[in-house]
Formats: sequence, C-alpha cells, structure tokens
Amino acid sequence: MIDRPYADALILFGISGDLARRKLFSALYDLTAAGSLDMPVVGVASSPWDDAELRLNARRALEEAGDPIDDDVFARLAANLCYVAGDYREQGTFADIAKRAAGATCTVSYLAIPPGLFDDVVEGLASVGLNGQGRLVLEKPFGRDTASAAELNEIIHRHFPEEEVYRIDHFLGKEAVQNLMIFRFSNTILEPVWNRHYVRGVQITMAEKFGVEGRGSFYDKVGTLRDVVQNHLLQTLALLAMEPPVSEDPDALRDERVKVLDAIETLTADDIVRGQYAGYLDEPGVAAESDTETYAAVRLEIDSWRWAGVPWIIRAGKGLTSTVTEAVVEFARPPRPLFADAASRPGPNRLTFRSKPEEEINLSMQAKTPGPNMVSGPVELHLQHDRVRGRDAYDRLIGDALRGDPGLFARQDGVMEAWRVVEGVLGNRRPVLPYKRGSWGPVEADTLLGSDWNWATT
Repeated sequence: MIDRPYADALILFGISGDLARRKLFSALYDLTAAGSLDMPVVGVASSPWDDAELRLNARRALEEAGDPIDDDVFARLAANLCYVAGDYREQGTFADIAKRAAGATCTVSYLAIPPGLFDDVVEGLASVGLNGQGRLVLEKPFGRDTASAAELNEIIHRHFPEEEVYRIDHFLGKEAVQNLMIFRFSNTILEPVWNRHYVRGVQITMAEKFGVEGRGSFYDKVGTLRDVVQNHLLQTLALLAMEPPVSEDPDALRDERVKVLDAIETLTADDIVRGQYAGYLDEPGVAAESDTETYAAVRLEIDSWRWAGVPWIIRAGKGLTSTVTEAVVEFARPPRPLFADAASRPGPNRLTFRSKPEEEINLSMQAKTPGPNMVSGPVELHLQHDRVRGRDAYDRLIGDALRGDPGLFARQDGVMEAWRVVEGVLGNRRPVLPYKRGSWGPVEADTLLGSDWNWATT
C-alpha cells in the first residue's frame, strides 16, 4: 500500500445542511475524541453564519443526537471549527477558504452538496491551489445514469486524479457491512460452501416503514432504484459475492468488488418489479402523475464460476411493514427430509447479516426438538453487537479519507459498472404497481422468487 500523508485540514462544503446536522457533526466530535482531528475544520455554506454560529449549530446537532457530550472534547472541536459564508460560484469564497486553510499541505475537501455544484467547487478549489496536494470526498449520487456519471468523472478529473477521489457510500462504512468481509474471510468453514453448489440463493433487503418524510421534491427525481439499489445494495452484493482479495491493499479489495459488478448482466424489464405506496402522490413536492418508484425488487445473476445459476434478489422500499436492512444467504436443503414429521419439512439453513434494527448475525440451523420423537426444529446461533460511540459509518469513512485509505470508497470503474447494471431499466420500463402502506410491497414481486422460494423476511 502506498504511504499517504495524513491530512492537516478538512474543508466541509454544505456544513449547514441536513447531512451535517444528522451525521457529520457527530463524526467530527468522535474523531476529535479519538485524537484524529487536530486540524482546522473549515465549514462552507451559503447560510449567513460566522464562527460562533457554526459552533452553536454543532453543539445543537450533538445534543439532538442524544449521546453524552464531553465539554473538553467539544472545546477542542470548537477551537478547530471556522466558517466561510459564500456562493460556490464566486472566486472570493475560495480565496477565503484558502486563507482559513493557510499552511495546510494536504487538505480533504468534502462535498456534501448537490452534484450540480460539483463543477463550481472543483474549479474553485483548483483556482486557489487546494487540489494539488488535496483529496476530494464526494457524497452520492454519482450521476443519474451512465452518461451523467461519465460527465461527472470528467469534471472531477480535470483537477483531481482518480487516486485522490473518495466517493462515499456510507453503507461500506457500517460495522455490519464490514463484518461481511471479516465473517467470510476469517472463518475457513465458510469457504467450501460459499458457492453455487451449496448456496440456493441470496436476498438483500432494505425496508423502511416510513415514507418520504417531507422529502418528496427530492425523492420524486430519484426513486428507489437510483437512491439505494444502484449504490448501497449492489455494493453489499459485491461484498458477499467477491473473491478473496490478493492482499489488504485498498485497490485489491476494490478490484474484487468491481469484478463482481462486471459479471452481472444488465437488467431488463423482466428482472424488476417497481411499486409505489398508496398516498405517495399526495406527498408535498411529488408530481401529480409521478411514476417514481418507492419500491423496487430486482433479480440478478452473477455469471462467474462461483455463482453461475444462483439467484440474487434485491428489494428495497418505503412505507413497508417494518424497517429492516439485511442480507440473507440461504443454503441448499438436505437431499431427503429426514427427522421431519409429516406436517412440516425442516426449513433451510440461513446465514443473516443484519444492520437494522440491530447489528447482528444469525445462523439458522436444525437440531432435535426436546421430547421422545426424533424430529428436528430450527435453532438460532446469534451474535449481536452493541453500538460503540465512534464506530458510526461516517466516523470511519472521514477518518479513512484523512488517512488516505480509499478501500471502503467507490472507485470510478465500480460506479460505472453499477450504472451499467441498472441502465436497462432506468428509462424504458413498466409502470409502477400500487401497494398499501404497511405491506411488503406489490405482490407481483413474488414472481421474481420463482415457485419454490419464499421471502426470507416477512
């Protein structure tokens, strides 16, 4: 792995926005507590704040998060926080940023702003020389389709080489998602069965009980496929399906994720069911005749030696029965139903990686039920982690960007392959199907499973 310098200044564009309030201030506090953020933190936005107001809003965001606040830690964070108010299209804004980051030799610029502003910010950073020894962190979405993603890459690469571009997919920073790699590659008992001979199918679910929660004008331009399937859930699939990396080098890990995406055929209309919950059209900001999906289920196959013929089902949606994020690997059934009564056949072994509502891993096995009869029943082997402060996805990912470790960030070729996978169903697609709020989505999604398979979570 190339030895990269630790950053000595962090520039946060969009510091007055919702993401900063919900996630970034907490991450900055935790990094400060860990001794990893002893540097200027320059917040940039159009809001008419000053340094004192930025610090006040940081404190309010931490109080809203509900975690205890150590006054000494916050004082250290506040001392590093400073603010630049300005328009991203004006040169003076970037001159002020450069003054605030004066003396820094390796800056990290985090763009928590709409992609339409990336061009202005990248050009502005370059105009004051903050690109030469700097890293660029981008929040999704990375384009709206293959063409726009390619255009976005071209804009970025005018001033930042690919090795200094860090595209955040916060799913990759989650403890439960990282555990996919540890669990797979640190337990030798899994490798002999982690293939098409023993795995019957894999289901990845991201279900949310709530609706668009006042974000209708944003969501109506995006939809479920672009919002979470193309990025978060395809990345989760890649971690489950990838080959062992040849080393712990960040690019070795990313190489294997990209190979998985490259082996997936482009989706067609027969591979997807789109739905829209009843009442979505009444949400503020949603077009009167919107065809935007609030639910998507897709069936994919990975054309590789390890996975050929194994169905991978991804489903995601809002307004569903419950809030659950998980990946379920279902293994093949025994060839004969021994130790089963006439009324029931033993269920399949399942390995479940869950990040919501709790971070846990479950392995469903069969064991003898208590009593005189030789009959099997399901037992669960269960591992649950308590959340430790300082282990949030954004803590980890911002810390990695400061260190110069890109392993958990999306690379250009991976982003382009993910867009290629969904490209065929972005435009020419069938109308959305209605479903009731509080259900598991349109019943037509069951057809993606086939006649002899059921949803792992119902």
